[in-house]
Amino acid sequence: MEFDDDFDVRELDTINMDFDAIRKAVLEVIKAVGEDPDREGLINTPDRVSRMYAELLSGYSADPEKIINGALFNINYDEMVLVRDIEFYSLCEHHMLPFLGRAHVAYLPKGKVIGLSKIPRIVDIYARRLQVQERMTRQIADLIQQTLEPQGVAVVVEAVHMCSMMRGVKKHDARMTTSAMHGAFRANLATRQEFLENIARPRVEGFI
Repeated sequence: MEFDDDFDVRELDTINMDFDAIRKAVLEVIKAVGEDPDREGLINTPDRVSRMYAELLSGYSADPEKIINGALFNINYDEMVLVRDIEFYSLCEHHMLPFLGRAHVAYLPKGKVIGLSKIPRIVDIYARRLQVQERMTRQIADLIQQTLEPQGVAVVVEAVHMCSMMRGVKKHDARMTTSAMHGAFRANLATRQEFLENIARPRVEGFI
């Protein structure tokens, strides 16, 4: 099975997940839908699914303090820091189907900044869990607020949900947008508007 560049299959042993229970459960699902679990294409599916969940739900095993530790820097800078178009995928806790999209994260420093790569990692910590988009958005904002204690934090998440595309209402073009604001982004209209205008600009592909 292929994993993304950030996922090391050697980490499977460190993940607190009952792989044997997952394999047994998947085997029962295969049989329950009327399939033959012993046919060639399915015989290894329970093991593949258990390993897949180790990656898709790796956020449960991630330690935010460990990831962020060492990436906080004291700096005299108080203008907006914005990381936009952070791609993510997650699993809806209601149907365990994917939802995926982009997160936009901004903060106004108050003496400390965080390493650029850590903000996408924070998004992944909460995305790679059984989630609802509203809670995930708030968790990202809350962690940055608690860690940096900045003047303010803003998070906007835009996503498409497979549970509404593949089943139920089957609305293929429906997108959901959620936001969470702390400090200056909540209290100051001009600051919030600057953030919203920045993330509304068209994306520029490649190097700029």
